[in-house]
Amino acid sequence: MIGYLQGSLLSADEQGLVVLTPGGVGYEVAAPTSVVAKLPGQGGDIALFIHTQVAEKAIDLFGFLEADDLDLFRTLISIDKLGPKKALAILSMYDADHLREIAFREDVDMLSRVPGIGPKSAKQILWNLKDKVNKLTQTTARVHSAGAPQGPQGEYLDALAGLKGLGYSEDEVRPMIMAVFDEEPDLEAAGAIRAVLKKINAARS
Repeated sequence: MIGYLQGSLLSADEQGLVVLTPGGVGYEVAAPTSVVAKLPGQGGDIALFIHTQVAEKAIDLFGFLEADDLDLFRTLISIDKLGPKKALAILSMYDADHLREIAFREDVDMLSRVPGIGPKSAKQILWNLKDKVNKLTQTTARVHSAGAPQGPQGEYLDALAGLKGLGYSEDEVRPMIMAVFDEEPDLEAAGAIRAVLKKINAARS
């Protein structure tokens, strides 16, 4: 099985890419759009963590820039009736940290935004992700990974829920909540909400 590929980028599109190895072999690799968006230009060096799926008539490769994302992809496809295409669609919309948050909140509405996933499927997926929560997070005490806020997870999620309740969209306030908890990790949810509202008002003034 292929578990890792290193070489140069031969071509790429919305569906994935072709990695040309030093031995002159080109491998077609499917990847989420979040990976495709971070690729170098044609001919640039690239290294991918690979999941190999062997079917009766094909061998498919799925590539990720981080081992954590590969693990999450494997967690997703281990869920009944959730195949690689839907798993890629999920990871194209949400990075690993955001998906962890959605799983902890059991946020059906957010997951239902993924094309091809309706509310019923989203509920089933999130139920299974909750069951696999130990694999999805390094700690239940804080949310801290690439780009995620450092601070008590409960306070972070309460602040997010509070701001959504005030009518703000998650896409709008999530980066600001991260910044607030990065600056003051010990903030309570109410303090974080006030700090974010100050940032919003300052940006609008």
